[in-house]
Amino acid sequence: MERAHAVIVGMGQIGRTLGEGLLMAGYTVTPVLRGQRYPTDDALRPFIIATGEDDLAPALERLPEPIKKASSVVLLQNELLPSQWEPVGILNPTLFVVWFERKPGKLISVLRPSVVFGPQQAAIQEAMDRLGLACQQADSFHEAMEQVVIKNVYIWATNIASLRVGGTTGELVKNHFALVRSLSHEALAMQEAVMQQRFDGDRVMDEVIAALKSDPAHQAGGRSAKRRLERFLAHAAAEKIDVPVAQDIAKAHGLSPKL
Repeated sequence: MERAHAVIVGMGQIGRTLGEGLLMAGYTVTPVLRGQRYPTDDALRPFIIATGEDDLAPALERLPEPIKKASSVVLLQNELLPSQWEPVGILNPTLFVVWFERKPGKLISVLRPSVVFGPQQAAIQEAMDRLGLACQQADSFHEAMEQVVIKNVYIWATNIASLRVGGTTGELVKNHFALVRSLSHEALAMQEAVMQQRFDGDRVMDEVIAALKSDPAHQAGGRSAKRRLERFLAHAAAEKIDVPVAQDIAKAHGLSPKL
């Protein structure tokens, strides 16, 4: 029996982790490093885009047309929005909402179960099972998008808040919850405008709080926090959404919207 063949574009910590899981599941795994050509065979599935956020747009634009239309693409970035994959013609992507973190020289840290939905969900689920990492399959595209929104709110709220108060996620909940709530509301409003659909704000907030509390020692932000704020402001400006708290923090750091 011929082995299934997966492609992973970007071999950072998440890409490497998925590669390990797929290899253990019996897949042949082809990594695509920066500057290398993409395979064009539309039978290569899953085709995982594991680049960082700033490298996502050029990675998607380089995808061969057969791959875009073969329902093989898996997207897993933070800050993921449909406006990133729809304009380049990607049909029916698999959405993988990652809630684990892997740092060099450290064990994998799981905040909560990851969530996957789409044509390649079985492959991702099998890889996660082989790795012993919790993963759940969403029941619908809308549910998957809600999970994307929750993760995005968590990422933007914690990182932007950290630029003002620093600290851990536990400290954000304990000492700066009003700030986190305000930024969460701004992040939700921006995403609803981009996606042109509504989500249950109370449910989103409850899930964000649960994620914050799941690892209270987790650093709220890092080196990427300022760049996340710039991207957030750019999305808000494009949608004409007022985000005064984020804008005030950006002003204090001399930042302006940038895509």
